[in-house]
Amino acid sequence: GPNEAPLAGIRATGGELVEPGLAPGPSQIRNSNSYQICAQLEAAGAAVHYCGIVPDDEPVMDAVLKHAMSKSDVIILSGGVSMGDFDFVPEVMRNNGMDILFDAIAVQPGKPTTFGVGPSVVCFGLPGNPVSTFVQCEVLVKPFLYALMSHRYQPKMYYLPLAETYRRKKAEREAWVPVAITPENTVRTSAYHGSAHIHALSDADGLVNIPIGVTEIEKGTPVHVRSF
Repeated sequence: GPNEAPLAGIRATGGELVEPGLAPGPSQIRNSNSYQICAQLEAAGAAVHYCGIVPDDEPVMDAVLKHAMSKSDVIILSGGVSMGDFDFVPEVMRNNGMDILFDAIAVQPGKPTTFGVGPSVVCFGLPGNPVSTFVQCEVLVKPFLYALMSHRYQPKMYYLPLAETYRRKKAEREAWVPVAITPENTVRTSAYHGSAHIHALSDADGLVNIPIGVTEIEKGTPVHVRSF
């Protein structure tokens, strides 16, 4: 019922993933996403159930999703939603009776984010890149979980001037940019090299939203910082 903690089932997809305690072999990467998502959702008040890594295998993915649908109120999958050969999460969602309300968003990072609604469960398919996953968890998933619990998620916001001019080349998507608040109470963008660059988050205090069509914001312009 309302106000109860929703049960969130969390799974990572991808044969290249190994758990953090293992040393990655050639062409493997550590599964940082699942633990990051668990921490974010626990902080939002959800009951979290981590269920491991799912290989790039459609029948296995199908079985895992069926099991998750029987146990969870909200399913969070990371990886398997972009345009690669093994990215069949949206198809498996459809095959299990989910209506996919969107499978792409005009946001950077996180364009291939997918959202499906079933009879008794909802499913977020988040991208595999860790910054995308973190940002979309903050911007989409956490407010959704709060709404399930009859609350409105309102992150703490700061209105502070930019320490230096911000520029970007492409502006067809809204951007969420990691930033740090300096001792002088100005906003400095983190050294950020795209959605795989998880270290960009380690010194960040929050995110600044750059609207579609905006390629430059002048030094000294006040911006809203969405605090972590």
